[in-house]
Amino acid sequence: MTTGLRFAEQAVEASVADAPGSIRALRAAGATAFQTLGFPSTRNEDWHYTSVSAIASAQYVPAIDRPAHVGAVTAASLAPFTFGADWPLVVFVNGRFAPSLSTLGALPAGIRVLDMATASAEQPEQLGRVLGTAAPADRDGFTALNAAFAGEGTFIHVAKEMVLEHPIHLLHVMDESGAGVMSHPRHVLVVERHAKASVVESYVSLADVPYFTNAVVEAFVEDGATLNVVRIQREARAAHHVGTVEARQGRDSHFITFTFQTGAALSRSNVYTVLGGEGCGCTINGLYMLDGEQHGDHQTRVEHVKENCFSREAYKGLIDDAAHGVFNGKVYVHPEAQKTDGKQTNHTLLLSEKAQIDTKPQLEIFADDVKCTHGATVGRMDETSLFYLKSRGVGKVLAKQLLMYAFAADVLETIENPLVVEALEKLTVERFTGSSSH
Repeated sequence: MTTGLRFAEQAVEASVADAPGSIRALRAAGATAFQTLGFPSTRNEDWHYTSVSAIASAQYVPAIDRPAHVGAVTAASLAPFTFGADWPLVVFVNGRFAPSLSTLGALPAGIRVLDMATASAEQPEQLGRVLGTAAPADRDGFTALNAAFAGEGTFIHVAKEMVLEHPIHLLHVMDESGAGVMSHPRHVLVVERHAKASVVESYVSLADVPYFTNAVVEAFVEDGATLNVVRIQREARAAHHVGTVEARQGRDSHFITFTFQTGAALSRSNVYTVLGGEGCGCTINGLYMLDGEQHGDHQTRVEHVKENCFSREAYKGLIDDAAHGVFNGKVYVHPEAQKTDGKQTNHTLLLSEKAQIDTKPQLEIFADDVKCTHGATVGRMDETSLFYLKSRGVGKVLAKQLLMYAFAADVLETIENPLVVEALEKLTVERFTGSSSH
């Protein structure tokens, strides 16, 4: 496709730009990979239900080609998105790091939070060892594109046996100046042996303008460590969003992630993890809420490589109007991964006659001593329950709110942080009443 070739040409130019060694190498690898891979098409099984032609045909300007400028974005305008908490905060405005709005404060010794440019200059060897290894440039077309335009993002390093008291919040915000911009943040999270950390990623907009976010997170959870990542996608309705999380896990580690998806005209969330150490496990949950003509896709892959590992996965969806949801979850068990314990579910509630969901939970098992289950359900709102509430004097709108909240509550309550749970519960209740745009 011609636009794909145009992107590739831009990527080649970006790769030769002045950048530190590890980032320069990643850009070059990404540019080369994108020339080969291009954008995925619906002929690709993993993208069978999602066309990215709207992204491929758009005329976007790379964020790294624009000067970093916060414009009218202030701390006050970010307040609705910060959970009322005084957490370490890293802010990106229109795809560029905004140090004036970031508040890292005095982090304990052993915990480093650096923007990518600073990390490249101050920690080149440590960053170079991991950058592009969990999510290599040739992973797929969007990961290649992210690599080709690498330069913005965060390097978080938690030393062994350290426990991070509060989450680190990575807040990506777009305003009117972000119209027509494509941003490619890459965050690298390293949690060393027996350490524990939490990260919240938020993608929000202050204006309903068209733009494209293509984010990649590389997570390294070492032996005995725990990493909790919450991704909140509340992009503008005119925006497009592709987000990929790639995790690599050591022995007895635990990787926990939750994806909350409500924004963007077209969105795709990929969560992939490799259980590469004996006795480790992952918990991968999510909630998607779509209406209008939104299209929201979730792809997960859990790869059991070693024995005695567990995986738990639960996604729920609320889809209204003519919106279209997609869930494709795969659990792959290697022959050596005996004693695997895996569970995967996807439950979706369709709120209108035109709402659609394509769901495909999958198991590929090559070991003989395993315990794996998977399942999916699709249904309408329970008319009996709705009638019962209305007969007790509850109005129709409130009755629907209560039933939707009850449907979503159990998966939301798997989030460990109560401030995040409270905020997302509020967004869930407001979603289909017209009191919140996204």
